[in-house]
Amino acid sequence: MSKKIKKLNFWVRRRSHFAVIAIGALVIAMLFLNEDASWEHNMEYQNRIKALNEEIKVCRDSAEYYRQQREKLLTGTEELEQIAREEYRMQKPTEDVFIIKQR
Repeated sequence: MSKKIKKLNFWVRRRSHFAVIAIGALVIAMLFLNEDASWEHNMEYQNRIKALNEEIKVCRDSAEYYRQQREKLLTGTEELEQIAREEYRMQKPTEDVFIIKQR
């Protein structure tokens, strides 16, 4: 019995690299040939994630700007008057408003 175990042990040690090669080939095939988990799709997803993160940053900056504008409007009358005059072309009854269009 001991002789059979030694022979089996010797055979496994001599041919154990075949299992490693087979598993490695299977992993490589899965990475490049499998449609759901391919390397190409992974790169596309990473690029899309980067683009979306940049878009989130832009939106947060924009939201912060508008939040500051809102706070200015709620706390100060000068800013409210300035925005009313510039954006909505409001005027006092004794004023004349001139609109300059740029080409």
